[in-house]
Amino acid sequence: MASSASPAPFTTEILPVVLSDIDFPREADVPCIQQSSVTFANLHKAADIITKHIAPVAFPTETVYGLGASALSSTAVRQIFAAKNRPSDNPLIVHISSVSQLQRVLHTKVPEVYEPLVQKFWPGPLTIILPLPDPIRNKDGTETPAVSPACTPGQTTFGVRMPSHPVARALIAITDTPIAAPSANASSRPSPTTAMHVFTDMAGRIPLILDGGPCNVGLESTVIDGTVSPPAVLRPGGVSIEDIRKYGGPLWKDVVTGKSEAGRDEKVRTPGMKYRHYSPKAKVVVFVGQGDGSGGQVAKYLRDLTGDLKIGVLPSRSFNLTSWDDEMKKKVSIVKELGKSGAEISRNLFAHLRDLDDAGVDLIIAEGVGEEDEGAAIMNRLRKAATELLDNGQHIVKK
Repeated sequence: MASSASPAPFTTEILPVVLSDIDFPREADVPCIQQSSVTFANLHKAADIITKHIAPVAFPTETVYGLGASALSSTAVRQIFAAKNRPSDNPLIVHISSVSQLQRVLHTKVPEVYEPLVQKFWPGPLTIILPLPDPIRNKDGTETPAVSPACTPGQTTFGVRMPSHPVARALIAITDTPIAAPSANASSRPSPTTAMHVFTDMAGRIPLILDGGPCNVGLESTVIDGTVSPPAVLRPGGVSIEDIRKYGGPLWKDVVTGKSEAGRDEKVRTPGMKYRHYSPKAKVVVFVGQGDGSGGQVAKYLRDLTGDLKIGVLPSRSFNLTSWDDEMKKKVSIVKELGKSGAEISRNLFAHLRDLDDAGVDLIIAEGVGEEDEGAAIMNRLRKAATELLDNGQHIVKK
């Protein structure tokens, strides 16, 4: 169910931050920031809003823009759900600035099973699943959950990651508060990779967006679960499954891929499993294994279309639009190249879905990719965005 609380109206500011003003060495717990800079002032303005639980703020990470509030306060976390109109049973990932912050504030250590992967990929686009820490005992004898239950609806675990983006890490370090931060988009929309994407969805709903430029990964973090045997990838993302196997050591050689969809009444341990995600307003049809797109299912689909539709196409590795015949070409209004490499496609996917929505297309035809390396994460997002998926001309999924 969606959060029913109405977000307070705000005049949303977009404030610049300059990455070169921040020096955050890998092993450091506290960043060095040019104190006379606009970056210093704007980071501290955002930090003040977070520590006072006024409202969530948006900020760049290396994956997508996040919408952050204190993970220790249920009041603050509920403000995230209200601003996004996010279902209240969809868990949030907790973001930290250092391993020492995880230990000091959440009284949690990184389990041995994760150590080789944390050494390799933290800070970076990797989320690990941990058992919830013991509640904090107060002086009056009462107990307070170390992580707000609003982050972990009905769960005994929580997800945590350390972003590598200097703005995100600096903001978390300045507040010295673990920050709950889903993507800074309206629920179910494509995730934002620029400050203007955030503004499109969140204007009036949050007070502040820190603009650190476009995100360079473009897809959310990989979520892994080492609390189960064999360990599992719950959500593919910025770290490939192949790299999890390569760098995780013996315990991760047999890592399995968890199911990507959860049932209506099923509790989930990570975002992105239960509800439709990443969806533009336009209908999205994804073609997998269709060659250059000049014949077969793509051609038949285009030629069978009737009516005055504005169509956008997202080609990547195989679609060769120069080989399309005139009948196919005249039906296409806009083409946005996703790129050839997995990194390019990942970086461009959400942005191009938004671009085509902004152009007012009625239909988006997207080229699927193989699921090796970054392909698993790309196809995970395309499947969730798709209205229809045609796989080698045989399997059709309609939503």
